[in-house]
Amino acid sequence: MNNTLASVRHQAPRPAGRTSRRHYSLAALRSAIAAWRNRARFRWELKQMSLANPHLIDDIGLTKRQADAEIAKLPFWQR
Repeated sequence: MNNTLASVRHQAPRPAGRTSRRHYSLAALRSAIAAWRNRARFRWELKQMSLANPHLIDDIGLTKRQADAEIAKLPFWQR
């Protein structure tokens, strides 16, 4: 006999009218915060680069307009 489904965990059906809620782990929250910090740090470094060495913007593959647009972005809570 094939026991392929024997290892599959079954869940009881949810009661009617109950909405599903996602529970995010602490690791996922930390990962999201780290991503926000990395983006903020990148924008800060890009601004410093555009002020001190504007010719390097082209070397990283961005136009001046793209760099200015990235620098001008605000965190989501300030929009």
